[in-house]
Amino acid sequence: MRSLIFLLFAASILFSQPDVVKVKTGIEVLRENNFNLLEGKRIGLVTNPTGVDRNLKSTIDILFEADNVNLTALYGPEHGVRGSHEAGEYIKFYTDAATGLPVYSLYGKTREPDSAMLANVDALVYDIQDIGCRSYTYISTMGKIMEAAVKFGKEIIVLDRPNPLGGKRIEGSLVEDGYFSFVSQFKIPYVYGLTSGELAIMLNNEKMLKNGVRCNLKVVRMEGWTRDMTFMDTGLPWVPTSPHVPHATTPFYYVATGILGELQVCNIGVGYTFPFETMTASWIDAARLAEKMNSYELEGVIFRPVTYKPYYSTGKGEYMKGVQIHFTDYNNAELMPIQFLFVKASATLFPEKNIFDFATEARIKMFNKVIGSNKAEELLSGKFTINKLKKLLNEGVDEFRNLTSSKYFLY
Repeated sequence: MRSLIFLLFAASILFSQPDVVKVKTGIEVLRENNFNLLEGKRIGLVTNPTGVDRNLKSTIDILFEADNVNLTALYGPEHGVRGSHEAGEYIKFYTDAATGLPVYSLYGKTREPDSAMLANVDALVYDIQDIGCRSYTYISTMGKIMEAAVKFGKEIIVLDRPNPLGGKRIEGSLVEDGYFSFVSQFKIPYVYGLTSGELAIMLNNEKMLKNGVRCNLKVVRMEGWTRDMTFMDTGLPWVPTSPHVPHATTPFYYVATGILGELQVCNIGVGYTFPFETMTASWIDAARLAEKMNSYELEGVIFRPVTYKPYYSTGKGEYMKGVQIHFTDYNNAELMPIQFLFVKASATLFPEKNIFDFATEARIKMFNKVIGSNKAEELLSGKFTINKLKKLLNEGVDEFRNLTSSKYFLY
């Protein structure tokens, strides 16, 4: 009798669990269609460790083992095709040990493939998981290969993947003239609310590539993904997109603190166990800062006081004090304002410690590049209100939202 009761109880738990949505990524859809788009072509693959199927098999190996695919070359963005390089590390040409294929770096001195790198290729396949944020350099790499494809007469095939932040969130003003760079390559918001495939189509059709060129582009759509999904809703395994983005939730924190981190004055959890989840400095009173940050009553987020010693990066070996971010509602929390409100709170509580006074000219320049203008620096150097900040961070957002929603949504 007890055994029967236990079985009934176990069954009730099993069948009461919510269904896990299963999204099929572009590589899985391509494989189900027997790689039809690749047949008869010499294929170059632009990828990194995030290019995997749901069983974590690499797209490199999937294409290399397919009988009807002629994979001839590999191309790696920042961190390399198999993720064996650190952020910012320049990578030279090498041979992939598993396949014997040549591997060309698209990070460092050569960010756009040249004629020699594409000599044995008819089509470039792009399969990389990005994080939905403009300053993350993978989408810049995608733009560069699209431009090279035009120059050398190659085809581009993008294998689509989810936007981890979902397909509805748009935050941050458009890049202004004079501030375009590899971390702000396109005139789009900081958080742009598109999948990589949708973004590629928009860059192509809106003539956002260099000199307004348009490439021969195809996108292999996902199946099962909808715009209201974060990555946690997809049922897919998360592979760290880079060493400091270890979890599917990290992209939310990246948007909330990453720009502040560019100043290299405050520690944002990089160098400790929770990258991008904190905002700390050596002079801060953690309890007072947490109280002040919570007084702003931001939707979907609360702050707790925290103290730690980073193992490396800003503040290495020092006690860094401040707040850890805890999201209670990922969908409705505004992300970008969090770091700027930290600057405001710090200036209010510790007026003798101006964060910008501690930053070097080079770091302030990088800060502006990532934001895509110098307006935030000017605003933060003086007094500002939350409304002024939000107005600045939302310049051009409505126009962009209208543009994308009317033309480029695939889902």
